[in-house]
Amino acid sequence: MNLYAIIMAGGVGTRFWPRSKEKTPKQLLKIFNSKTMIQNTVERLNGLVKNENIYVITNKMQKDEIINQLTNVPESNILIEPFGKNTAACIGLASIYIEQLDPDAVTFVLPADHIIKEKEEFHKTLKRAAEYAYKSKGLVTIGVQPTRPETGYGYIQIDER
Repeated sequence: MNLYAIIMAGGVGTRFWPRSKEKTPKQLLKIFNSKTMIQNTVERLNGLVKNENIYVITNKMQKDEIINQLTNVPESNILIEPFGKNTAACIGLASIYIEQLDPDAVTFVLPADHIIKEKEEFHKTLKRAAEYAYKSKGLVTIGVQPTRPETGYGYIQIDER
């Protein structure tokens, strides 16, 4: 089982305005520590996904800054969306690219701006999800229970069976 990661980093920073802007969305900002959110996301994958298996999908405007910030990710792994069409198109484009490289790839799809405090627990959860996805040849979605209504996010209805 070969593990890959797609990091979605094409957002234009509208929800974190005025701190983030189109050229410097929140994933390119240092918010919680001395590293940017995208640097923290890549670092969080250490020990789980090889750097050469980490792919970042972004837009033309942010490409150079992402390359500057992610010196341990091969420049050829920074993929550019021809135009922004939101999450599904972003995931589809990167998934097709990886599938052509490795038909047996198991791929994690992660936002560049997530906050995960428990790295070991995160790794354990991703490993379990990867094993299940590999065995079932299916998709696995990991989420958290919402604490309040939020129109900016999707919801998953869990079947109790």
